[in-house]
Amino acid sequence: MAKEEKNKPTGKYGAEQISVLEGLEPVRRRPGMYIGSTGIDGLHHLIWEIFDNSRDEAMGGYCDHIEVVLLPDNSVRVVDNGRGIPVGIHPKTKVSALETVMTTLHAGGKFGGDDSGYKVSGGLHGVGASVVNALSIYTKAEVHTDGGKYIQEYAQGKRKAAVKKVGTSKNHGTIITFRPDEEIFKQVKFDLDTVVNHLRQQAYLVKGLRIEILDARDWDPLTGGKGKGNADEVFWFKELGLEIPSTTFYFEGGLVSLVKFYNKIEKPIHPSVFYVEKEVDDVGVEVALQYVDNFSSDIIPFANNIHTPEGGTHVTGFKMALTRVINTYGKKNNLIKEADGGFTGDDVLEGLTAVISVKLREIQFEGQTKAKLGSTEAQGAVATVFGEAFSAFLEENPDEAKMMINKSLLALRARKAAKAAKDSILRKGALEGMTLPGKLSDCQVRDATSAELFIVEGDSAGGTAKMGRDRKTQAILPLRGKILNVERARLDRMLGSEQIKNLVIAMGTSIGDTFDLEKMRYHKIIIATDADVDGAHIRTLILTLMYRYFRPIIDAGYIYIAQPPLFKIKRGKEIMYAYSDEERDKLLGNDAASLAELLAESANEEDGVAQEETEEETEVKSKKAASKIHIQRYKGLGEMNAEELWETTMDPTKRVLKQVSVIDAENANKVIDMLMGSEVPPRKSFIQSHAKMANLDI
Repeated sequence: MAKEEKNKPTGKYGAEQISVLEGLEPVRRRPGMYIGSTGIDGLHHLIWEIFDNSRDEAMGGYCDHIEVVLLPDNSVRVVDNGRGIPVGIHPKTKVSALETVMTTLHAGGKFGGDDSGYKVSGGLHGVGASVVNALSIYTKAEVHTDGGKYIQEYAQGKRKAAVKKVGTSKNHGTIITFRPDEEIFKQVKFDLDTVVNHLRQQAYLVKGLRIEILDARDWDPLTGGKGKGNADEVFWFKELGLEIPSTTFYFEGGLVSLVKFYNKIEKPIHPSVFYVEKEVDDVGVEVALQYVDNFSSDIIPFANNIHTPEGGTHVTGFKMALTRVINTYGKKNNLIKEADGGFTGDDVLEGLTAVISVKLREIQFEGQTKAKLGSTEAQGAVATVFGEAFSAFLEENPDEAKMMINKSLLALRARKAAKAAKDSILRKGALEGMTLPGKLSDCQVRDATSAELFIVEGDSAGGTAKMGRDRKTQAILPLRGKILNVERARLDRMLGSEQIKNLVIAMGTSIGDTFDLEKMRYHKIIIATDADVDGAHIRTLILTLMYRYFRPIIDAGYIYIAQPPLFKIKRGKEIMYAYSDEERDKLLGNDAASLAELLAESANEEDGVAQEETEEETEVKSKKAASKIHIQRYKGLGEMNAEELWETTMDPTKRVLKQVSVIDAENANKVIDMLMGSEVPPRKSFIQSHAKMANLDI
């Protein structure tokens, strides 16, 4: 017994060991709990939190103009012409209400019931302004209200001084300026496209709200512009008279306009956009939808104007009502044959673009990032409002109803054909690895977390990779030529492609409604194609397949792109590899000048006509050394020997891999649809607009 006591830890555990985090300390200690991450998404979430407060003023009818400015020092300024945050003394905290809102969690105008000032708001915990303040190295609040101008400044969530009245003002509203703390965030660099895309959505969702976005990051306050004074001393940034890139959004059409925006590069199968707006049981419901000639669906849900990309109860109610109404109408009007059976949820979603927006007095999200709605009353409200209105729409528009039914019938029949194809192709034994494709050179390990699958281009590269690999953990699957463009093909036709079938069987997850991520045989799928136009095209086709049919694999972080070198440089006995022209020149140092001279000489013949260089290897004689430099430009993986491929591209201790992720799924969806779909004009326009940005090695 004494021996056991001796081995026990002797550290004290009393009341003094219990730590209590005060004020905004918990936010700085665990920022991910409040903004999701400290990466690029979390950084932009700071803007959304402050903007949402101004947007809630607009939803209440108190504000019609919001301005978001990106400033030179990585600060952001959000300006609104709302009522202004109250500055009077709060009865409970005994300090200004402004200071309470900016420095206290769970404080704001969204908690006091019907008399709180907000009938509907996007606030979850009321933590928005205080969290942004806590995660910023500097914050400034400027309030114009009741004829006065008030300011308060903060550092890492703590006030520098009390709220101070600094003058009079004819304006009304709030200006919040904040600079994210570089100790918290991995990189403080805002992306203008991300800001513009998010705020465009908000402008569609709040009718009559004008939103201006100004990118003033390149503006020099000392030398730039024709300003009337210091930027901090004016209410609207544009009053400076500066020529600053700006974008303005203002829409009266609401969700109908938003659906048309999403479908601008699509071909609608019926002319009108369905729309309904109604309140039931204190839940406001808005739905707009239109079917297009496409295989994928695009549902964009909002709750109190906050985008909920992970869906939630409002999306569940919508899908239930959509499936029920289309099935009921189709059977009632003999548009669905008995042999066809009924539509599933996937059948009626094919080709659908829909925007769902609900507004609730008391709202519940799953997590502070508000990605998924949890309010149970939203499901019944959406199902009722949308179901009744959409049923009436189909009855009143029989021609459009028939077009929608026919679209779902095509999806139903394709689903049945795909199931038959899967039953014959993807047998249970194949999925468990008993009938793996003959082209696959599998690895020995059976632990998916340690296994890697290299997808290579052609048998030549496949042979080299097979010889150079680590047989224990690395599998090789060569693809012959370019795989089918799945953006233009249904599942049944896709499974008829030998190349795609081999890849699906090798991964082990199955596809479609039988997809199971848990059966993934490799946790690294590495796309290794040649560094030319054909290789880039093949890589794009594979990524399109993954995005459309294996999205969970991308989300899990299992897809990678190999980075083979472009050049092999041999200087004497020294061998180096370069992955770009810039890296080659850096490795060559002063010898890069010799290379440029040699290339210039070889391009000019006696007649003065430039000839295309056909030699794969170039020799440069250094001016500073007697040794010759050999430079080899790799066009494909097959040009490397097994040792070179292992050393540069496959060795986990030396290789460079790019992990594939989808930061903005909606934009990715539209870009893939535009570039890989069947509609030519949008793709042609995109190519013409971005031709100068292309870096082609033909």
